[in-house]
Amino acid sequence: MKLLRSVLLVVLLVGGFWYLTTHLSPGPGGPAWSHFSLFGARGSSSLLQLTEAEAAPAYDAEEQNNIAVYKRVLPSVVNITSTTLVFNFFYGTVPQQGQGSGFILDKAGHVLTNYHVVEGANRGIEVMLSNKHRYAAKVVGTDRVHDLALLQIDAPNLQPVTLANSTELSVGQKVYAIGNPFGLSGTMTRGIISSIRSIHGAEGAPIEDAIQTDAAINPGNSGGPLLNSRGEVIGINTMIASNGAEQSSGIGFAIPINTAKAVLADLTRYGRVKRPSLGIVSYAIGPDLASQMGLAVNDGVLIQKVVPGGAAEQAGLRGGNQQAYVGNTPILLGGDLIVAIDGQQVTDPQDISALMDKHQAGDTISVTFYRGHKQMTLKLILGEARDANT
Repeated sequence: MKLLRSVLLVVLLVGGFWYLTTHLSPGPGGPAWSHFSLFGARGSSSLLQLTEAEAAPAYDAEEQNNIAVYKRVLPSVVNITSTTLVFNFFYGTVPQQGQGSGFILDKAGHVLTNYHVVEGANRGIEVMLSNKHRYAAKVVGTDRVHDLALLQIDAPNLQPVTLANSTELSVGQKVYAIGNPFGLSGTMTRGIISSIRSIHGAEGAPIEDAIQTDAAINPGNSGGPLLNSRGEVIGINTMIASNGAEQSSGIGFAIPINTAKAVLADLTRYGRVKRPSLGIVSYAIGPDLASQMGLAVNDGVLIQKVVPGGAAEQAGLRGGNQQAYVGNTPILLGGDLIVAIDGQQVTDPQDISALMDKHQAGDTISVTFYRGHKQMTLKLILGEARDANT
């Protein structure tokens, strides 16, 4: 009897399963049980149906340009690791590494980056290409004032960048930054030129016509290229306005590539920049000071001292001989007041620095100045800058 019950139960179960799967289908090929739960709730266990694209979407014109720029320039961008020995109180002398970016200038292996990326690297500099090959780098020359360093590696099949003319830039034009932010190699960001302005670099020296951009620039991007929409280098990413936060705030700055072009020849030939100089120690004069001092004009650069044997002394310019104070700052009065160089007005030492960037030591310039109330002009052969002299 028990055996008969068991057989009947099996028959009922098999028959019920057969009926559900063959008679309650909502349509051809659709089993009814796929629309019912164990408790009879319709749809709670339905099959997941995905909608997939029939083909990869076509890129629009802007996307195509982004991709083209990235593919063209990436092989020219490098990751730079510098190693420095530092003293640790607990462990003694230990190695410390810093990272930055750079880009290849020629097939001979010259790489341009920021000075602060390799500063103090007393235990070697390593350059990693986009193909992950690593090479030891030597320092060819540095320009601390402009925060530039020229390296060289010995590597085959290098792909150099193309350098643009940074004097033809406009606010609003599209730019790209490629580098290694936070060690994430091969990262590209984009934005626009937000402004072109003069700023002070890490060493306090002025950077004329610095390119301000909202393209994301973070630690590790330093030394990498800022590019135009054709993939040509217009600047060297160098610093961010972080307001204390060590990450992008939407305000980054790049050194214009023309500034680098002006010093590359000196870096290659001498290992340093033979920067031209007037050979003076100067002080900016504004309207208030000019009025108090009884000067003939409202603005200019007062010569406090001439460097012995320098260009200004040889040309006959004079420094001050009367000590005075502006607040707590001592200055020397009575020197010549420079108001123009080559016909361009100068009102502070930064104006003179900007003009010096357009010249080389040995160039002849015209200096217009006041000696007392008499305006004079003379020719001057520029010398080579030493220390902090203008």
